[in-house]
Amino acid sequence: MNELGLKGIQPREKYKSFKGELNNKIPNHLLEEKEEKGYKTGKLGQNFKTSKPNQKWTTDVTEFKVKDKKTYLSPIRDMHTGYIIVRKLSKSPNFKMVEDMLDEALAKFDNLEGLIFHSDQGWPYQMPQYQKKLKDRGIIQSMSRKGNCLDNSIMETFFAQLKNEIYYGKEYKSIDELEQKINEYIDYYNNERIILRLKMSPAEYWKRCNMDQYKEMN
Repeated sequence: MNELGLKGIQPREKYKSFKGELNNKIPNHLLEEKEEKGYKTGKLGQNFKTSKPNQKWTTDVTEFKVKDKKTYLSPIRDMHTGYIIVRKLSKSPNFKMVEDMLDEALAKFDNLEGLIFHSDQGWPYQMPQYQKKLKDRGIIQSMSRKGNCLDNSIMETFFAQLKNEIYYGKEYKSIDELEQKINEYIDYYNNERIILRLKMSPAEYWKRCNMDQYKEMN
């Protein structure tokens, strides 16, 4: 988290999409056995390490509310650069929002073979058509352990940062105004906000990694 320039702040509210296991359980491919002084401890920990973009992605859905109206944000974040590859906003947490997000992300890259794509156990990620799209591109699906928010902390901390900077304690006239602000913030985050460790923005770092297959940075 520190490497991506984020601080862990507990969100005040969280949209919960878990509705039971709809399909065969998907393992968590981000877990590894911890070591102490060169010995295995038998304890599992999260492994978010990467050496280049498009090795590991993460996604989730979070909820915003203005008066009696709600909107939902569904982004994909690259774990190496911190870059938000795509994001979708919807007035309801439906499958189309998640499917459109995935389709847009897949269209940006020619080769994603071996990519680990992580999420929680939310129902959209268990849908057969979602899982087939991943399988057809050679993408390895990964899911958090039930009730373990640390397994997806890369996305959780981004949501916390976003909400603390533009949502909590702020007043908006309408949900549309808030959606516009969310889009503006993500553009700012990708292109201007500096990652402390790298002293550059996620977009700048991505370009440094020479990802020629990326067709569109915004």
